[in-house]
Amino acid sequence: MIRFKTLKLAAGLLLASGLFANTAFAQDNMRIALVVKALGIGFFEAAAKGAEEAAGELGNVEIIYTGPTDTTAEGQIEVINSLIAQNVDAIAISANDPDALVPALKKAMQRGITVISWDSGVAEEGRQMHLNPSSNSLIGNMIIKLAADHLPDGGQVALLSATATATNQNIWIEEMNKVMGDYPGIEVVATVYGDDLADKSYREAQGLMQSHPDLDAIIAPTSVGIVAAAQAVDDAGKSGEINVTGLGLPSEMAGAIESGASKSFAIWNPIDLGYSATMIAHALASGDAKAEAGSEIPMGRMGSVTLDDTTSGAMADPFVYDSSNIDEFKTIF
Repeated sequence: MIRFKTLKLAAGLLLASGLFANTAFAQDNMRIALVVKALGIGFFEAAAKGAEEAAGELGNVEIIYTGPTDTTAEGQIEVINSLIAQNVDAIAISANDPDALVPALKKAMQRGITVISWDSGVAEEGRQMHLNPSSNSLIGNMIIKLAADHLPDGGQVALLSATATATNQNIWIEEMNKVMGDYPGIEVVATVYGDDLADKSYREAQGLMQSHPDLDAIIAPTSVGIVAAAQAVDDAGKSGEINVTGLGLPSEMAGAIESGASKSFAIWNPIDLGYSATMIAHALASGDAKAEAGSEIPMGRMGSVTLDDTTSGAMADPFVYDSSNIDEFKTIF
């Protein structure tokens, strides 16, 4: 029997004992915890659907979908400690901070719990492997290309990222900077952080428009930030003038494509990402695969991932969404 639970772990409910005490699970069920940056984010809810799909294929797997109520390392540490107390079989986490989570995750591994990171990574000593949603270099090139493709004569762009410590955001921006020479005339005028909070991201986008009146594009490599920035541009009456692009969900960006606030954006399929992370966690926890350089770990219908010298691997290439295909995908995720 497969159970799918969303645990909203506020400070007073960190052990979640009440949620588990009345639930009897089969003794042979493998419990895999999918730990996200924060609950209530569409990207991660879609990933949870993929995890549930994988559990259904595997059988005798329980998915515990959980995370803090805000995007902090402290919140995730409390969640991890709760899961250790519950003696789960595996933790698959998208990290709010690459280093701060290491002590708690090392404790989990010492207790025999399989630990992987996905989406946003943990430092090597705090996990067994990391699943990148795509190649970091391809993502870095993609996010600037999405802006540059609509600025043939060059122009000013600004970055609206998640948190200053978000592993994936920082790597993608670093990779973007490496290829800036391929896009002459494109000038990055500012980088701001919305902490993956809709209201703060909205205010940061407003601040960018006020500080840079000649701004041509806002790049937000975060599904929360891109929606908030598009809304800010639309509310300012600058749709079609300032292009908001980056990484987002079709269901959340359909309105921005329609209004002209965004000409195009990209994302991997988060359903596939949650599915793949679950398949990997199961393979490692069951002993069917090992997390070591050169290993190929099966990911069900997604094929397999090959680990590099940092025991990291990429799932798939990002995919571009625009007016030609948004209607097809907006009802999916």
